[in-house]
Amino acid sequence: MKQPLLPQRREYNMILKNADIFDFDFNLRRADLRVEDGLIAEIGENLSGAEEHDLSGCVILPGFIDIHIHGCGGADFSDALPDTLETMSKTLARFGVTSFCPASMTLPYERIERAFERAAEYIGKESGAYIHGINMEGPFLSYAKRGAQNPEYLREPDIDELKKLDKICKIRLVSLAPELPRAIEFAREAAKICTVSAAHTAATFEQAELGYKNGITHTTHLLNGMDPIYNRKPGAAVAALRAENATAELISDGMHIHPSYLALLYKILGEDRSVAVSDSMCASGLGDGEYELGGTTVYVRGGKALLSDGTIAASTTNIFAEFKNILSFGVPLRQAVKSCTINPARAIGVDSVTGSIALGKRADLTVLSSDLTELRCVYIKGKRA
Repeated sequence: MKQPLLPQRREYNMILKNADIFDFDFNLRRADLRVEDGLIAEIGENLSGAEEHDLSGCVILPGFIDIHIHGCGGADFSDALPDTLETMSKTLARFGVTSFCPASMTLPYERIERAFERAAEYIGKESGAYIHGINMEGPFLSYAKRGAQNPEYLREPDIDELKKLDKICKIRLVSLAPELPRAIEFAREAAKICTVSAAHTAATFEQAELGYKNGITHTTHLLNGMDPIYNRKPGAAVAALRAENATAELISDGMHIHPSYLALLYKILGEDRSVAVSDSMCASGLGDGEYELGGTTVYVRGGKALLSDGTIAASTTNIFAEFKNILSFGVPLRQAVKSCTINPARAIGVDSVTGSIALGKRADLTVLSSDLTELRCVYIKGKRA
């Protein structure tokens, strides 16, 4: 990342001047922002009266939000080590991400519980990107579409387990294969606690559609961990695309899904349902090599993370890299921005406090160069990260 434009001071009360911003309606316009006590207090022209920071030649976006990330910078959330989340928090801020949901893996209950406890202890102490809560990806998944999830610990949906873990640390997302026994009953109850997401599923179209009518309102990494789309066998992917009440994640690294296919998926989902996620593992921000993901060995070659049998396993990307990819794939700018900001915020129910540049919301801001290719600086709750 290039040297920041601004002095290395952390200010709660300031005015950011002379930049183009994506306003509440995600229209790009020239405006100044007044930030007070970590919140956006005023949006207008020629603002003055506080310490001014000149951002001429820059574009201010709402802060990037990653709601599905297992690790980065050498840290794996499921390891539940003391410095794991701090490493992730700092690394994500360097990528322009202002908030996130660390994602768990399919593991023994005791290990999942320990990771949740670490998160609960850490929330509020972040020095970089802050945590909204947990993305519980597993263990209620399909064996046939398990991907890098450990098959030994897959189990049937258990609402009591979900409630117990939610008391330890807030769950924002829980993944569910809708064809599992009692999955529909689970989805109805779980939806009262968090967002329920169809994931790692071998469901038929009918099974998946039933889930979207009974509590499922999100899809985890669409087209990954599910059957491809066949002309006479639509499956879970088509059910996800047709579910107008549901958002859908897209890993936009160009490896998990071909760029031309990604462009089509973004077009079908439209600007309010597409959610860019990294689904990154600890190798994000590092180089090729041998790593672990939830206790499973992963081999990174040319930036692609693979299991020993060639199965693709998570990613090594980040939301800023994906944002630039999305634009290069031909997705309209407005949708690209929303897919990295307000859409993930809405998907996990935090859009009232972040995800867009609006009065009263947190000053979570990602500042880019005018051509949107360089990250200049990041503000998290009004503080320069």
